Amino acid sequence: MYRRVWNGLKEFGAALQSPFLFIVRLYWGYQFATSGWGKIHHLQHVVGFFDSLGIPFPYYNAVLVGYVELIGGTLLLLGLCSRFAAIPLLISMTVAYLTAGRDTLLSIIKYFDPDPFFSASSFLFGYAVLIIFLFGPGKWSLDYWLSGAYKRHEMP
Repeated sequence: MYRRVWNGLKEFGAALQSPFLFIVRLYWGYQFATSGWGKIHHLQHVVGFFDSLGIPFPYYNAVLVGYVELIGGTLLLLGLCSRFAAIPLLISMTVAYLTAGRDTLLSIIKYFDPDPFFSASSFLFGYAVLIIFLFGPGKWSLDYWLSGAYKRHEMP
């Protein structure tokens, strides 16, 4: 009886994996793409912000981050090269934490208060990308079909 219930739960969870990853990719891919689009089209504001944070070569880094978010977010939306796209997006979110989110990092160390860290948008963006990197884009993605994973009945 226990084994049957356990196997049923495993099958149910496995059936929800691809829809979950699809929703994560769509929502966060869209968020990244629109954020990148905004950075590219308001470049002077982003350059000024990066300069105020002391980021070296603020113009080039603003362009780089804008295009990483735009292209990476679009790739996540499509489920195309999802794990590869996740890497520069994750690096970008890590840099965001180390520069713009420095206070949230210090709140954990200084005040033992993790709430600002976990509620920062950098965490949410980074966490979503980490999920896609670790678990893949799911079966509802171009990666699934283009990689031939559907032939092997496995996740891409």
